[in-house]
Amino acid sequence: MPEKKKDIKLIALDMDGTLLTSGNEITKPTREVIAKALEKDIHVVLSTGRFLDNCYPFAESLQLTSYIVPVNGGEIWTMDKELLERHLLDPKMMEKMWELANHLGMNTWIVSTEKVYYQGDRPDDFYAHEWLKFGCDSEDKHKLDKIVEELSYYDELELTNSLPTNIEVNPTGVNKANALKRVCKEIGITMDQVMAAGDSLNDIKMIQEAGVGVAMDNAQEAIKKVADYVTESNDNDGVAKAIERFAL
Repeated sequence: MPEKKKDIKLIALDMDGTLLTSGNEITKPTREVIAKALEKDIHVVLSTGRFLDNCYPFAESLQLTSYIVPVNGGEIWTMDKELLERHLLDPKMMEKMWELANHLGMNTWIVSTEKVYYQGDRPDDFYAHEWLKFGCDSEDKHKLDKIVEELSYYDELELTNSLPTNIEVNPTGVNKANALKRVCKEIGITMDQVMAAGDSLNDIKMIQEAGVGVAMDNAQEAIKKVADYVTESNDNDGVAKAIERFAL
């Protein structure tokens, strides 16, 4: 655990299981603490597996003014909706992953630059779209293990999860840590001046590489093991308490 506060200039927050409660809300205490951080000219960045349209309204409600890192770092946007960076998956690979998950009887969600196809839905032609992320889930651990085994043969894929029951896939090298490094470069700071908080495997690299890496009490065990600090749960204002401890 860090013994003293670092010079935190950027707070990177995962959303589901971290910033958001189980009811998909941001609590009043968390909003108040984020407002205090913004008053101190600390950048607050949502770094999430969600796609832009599904996270931007939360950023707006917090009156954030900096950057947004959606789809696990697959894109970087400014709050003015200027696209800084985008990493795409091969349509052929997307179709292959969808067919594999469908064959295994798994639920899928697939994210293009235009929309998200939920509940096993798919386009008629994968090649007519640009693809950002593949996701699938199952309560059956055997199915999860099987798809990880199959996909691990492809060097062009980066595998992670946002829940123990799902698998998320981006192009290799795409993760929240690398996206945040680009954001830091834009701002003129280093990763040592970042506090990052999260709860799942798609957060692990940013938590490892941030100056202060924070795991939620509800986080997967692997996240707690690499974090500098374990805060309270997402339903008990864990983000607010971590920001107060390390940034304010």
